[in-house]
Amino acid sequence: MHDKELEEGTALLPRFDANGLISAIVADENTGEVLMLAHMNEEALRRTIATREGWFWSRSRKAMWKKGETSGNVLQVSAMKIDCDQDAVLLSVRVSGDGKTCHTGRRTCFYRSISLGEGKTTLRFDE
Repeated sequence: MHDKELEEGTALLPRFDANGLISAIVADENTGEVLMLAHMNEEALRRTIATREGWFWSRSRKAMWKKGETSGNVLQVSAMKIDCDQDAVLLSVRVSGDGKTCHTGRRTCFYRSISLGEGKTTLRFDE
């Protein structure tokens, strides 16, 4: 369904899913490298906009969390975009601390590639 105000308007009208969440893609502000994917509820979105730091909703813990609160790798948000139907946001960030965003200790959560068109699907570590 085409909704002119949603797709072409200037009002922020986030479309949260049935669980009250919106997907949040986090990318490096300089390189565009995708660092992580997380989810935000309305409060996390509001806090991120207000503080310019990355706040999210943990689906497993059912709790708000500020990225870097314990690791020191806080996401300093330099820009935010929302997609055409307002059900996903893109955060351009600078990562403080040692620059790692993945709980595994890697810079990015996307550190493995999936083999394509090779019969048996396998994963390859990029690092």
